[in-house]
Amino acid sequence: MVEKEAQMNGGSTEEGRPVKKVDLDTILVEELGQFGWFQLRMLAMTVLVVIFAAWAAGEYIFTTARIPTRCLIPECEAAGTQQFRPDWILNAVPPSGSSFDQCSRFANTSMPRSDVCPAEWFDRSRVVPCETFVYENTHTVVYDYNLACDEWRRTLIGSVRTFGTLFALPITGFISDRWGRRVALCVNIFNTAWLGIVRYWAGTYVGFLVSEVIEATFGSGGFSCAYILLMELMGPKFRVVAGATMNTCFSLGQISLGLIAWGVPNWRNLTLTLYVPMLITISYYWFVSESIRWYMSKGRYDESEAVLKEVARINKKTLSDKSLQLLRENAEEEKRIKALEEKEKEKEPWLIVQVFRHKVILARVLTSPVWWITTTFIYYGMSINSVNMSGNRYLNYVAVSAVEIPGYWTAVLLMGRIGRKPVLIGSFWICAACQIGYIFMPDGMYGVSLTLYLIGKYSIAMVMTSIYVYTAELYPTKYRHSLFAFSSMMGRIGSIVAPLTPAFGKAVWDDLPFALFAGFALLSGALVFVTPETLGTKLPDTMEEAVELSNKKKVVS
Repeated sequence: MVEKEAQMNGGSTEEGRPVKKVDLDTILVEELGQFGWFQLRMLAMTVLVVIFAAWAAGEYIFTTARIPTRCLIPECEAAGTQQFRPDWILNAVPPSGSSFDQCSRFANTSMPRSDVCPAEWFDRSRVVPCETFVYENTHTVVYDYNLACDEWRRTLIGSVRTFGTLFALPITGFISDRWGRRVALCVNIFNTAWLGIVRYWAGTYVGFLVSEVIEATFGSGGFSCAYILLMELMGPKFRVVAGATMNTCFSLGQISLGLIAWGVPNWRNLTLTLYVPMLITISYYWFVSESIRWYMSKGRYDESEAVLKEVARINKKTLSDKSLQLLRENAEEEKRIKALEEKEKEKEPWLIVQVFRHKVILARVLTSPVWWITTTFIYYGMSINSVNMSGNRYLNYVAVSAVEIPGYWTAVLLMGRIGRKPVLIGSFWICAACQIGYIFMPDGMYGVSLTLYLIGKYSIAMVMTSIYVYTAELYPTKYRHSLFAFSSMMGRIGSIVAPLTPAFGKAVWDDLPFALFAGFALLSGALVFVTPETLGTKLPDTMEEAVELSNKKKVVS
């Protein structure tokens, strides 16, 4: 009995023999391997889920994309028989850049009908909005629901979809904690598949809108489920690399989405092409192992040990019975400690009270959400606006998605060498400089404009990777999850507003989205100066230790 108490407390027996505390990370490092064949197989299976998640997250960019339009000119053509660019079009429609206006026409002075359509039939001093539209193609819902120049209703689809993801996280978290990570993964990806397929038959704008928000609410948690499943089985040494790999695969999913949309431009056919293959992931319930940590948290030790033995078999490692026993005892001890902490927590002041008592922490709580809002606003906004740039919209999207990959890995490389703050400040401000350069770039310089755009996306991808690490390091262990979640949840504001940026540009100024991106990036980069560098510091456990980070009292880990 004395020996068991010593084992649980990581101390020593009466005989003075040291007893090592054994948790899952210890077993992964010392016995099973931090990254073996089992983890590689899990990575391969989660990669497919991540690619599918990227398809679902970005499909609206193409299914709701703008279609070039013009006014129907009844004096010169009959409905259903018109050409999109007839020779006489500039007689009846105002010029716009190298083309013609998509939403207005010259007022008519007479009502004859002719194939010639001379300029004298129109009052060029008076421009009126279109009554009926002619579409260049029928590829997107803009044609089906007659959205033409209605940018607000068109872009609202993306915002409503993103709003649905706000509810996806708590729903997925409840399912994951109650029935397991594997169940949550399968539920999310299966809901994504069948709800996406149902959208093929959406006959009205409202029906399409509802299908998007329902799919996002009950299916967009697939990425987080896959991420947690993989991270809970990966050794500590490989978790950062595995996280960057998951982000890389998400970008690969976006790249493949752009190429598929290029090959299948009609939105209904594209919907089936993207969502039908996702149905195969229902088989994951039988092929993916449940999380060992979840089994242990529920006291289902026999099942967790069965998975551990399977990991050992596939990784060709030996797992000792003693380690399994110590792991079980340690899990029980951690439960007991957690229960005591919960009781102690009831006596503590509310978290918001503690934050206001520590002004340094309050400053971080007010600052970090701004970084997150900026990051999601620019990251998603640049992806969405890439399809409205000059050139091939599909290749633009592919290029903007591809440049994220070196951004993720550059951040991983630099954060451990020059620090978190220089990476974040530099990335924010380089992104801002690119936005400003893009605004003032003369027309016709497509190559230079695209290069600036890509550097801007590369920079915000670096921020996207860095902000996860840096935000977590600023807060104490006891409240890290709550304060991190607050920043992340506030970041959803940026991703909800981002789809509306094309409408902002159409209504106010074409380059307004990029001016907003630049302004937010400059502000966020400046706000990084008010927080401490965390490279080479021990993760703080208490509010006091977190405050000490700002006093430069670092403890090298």
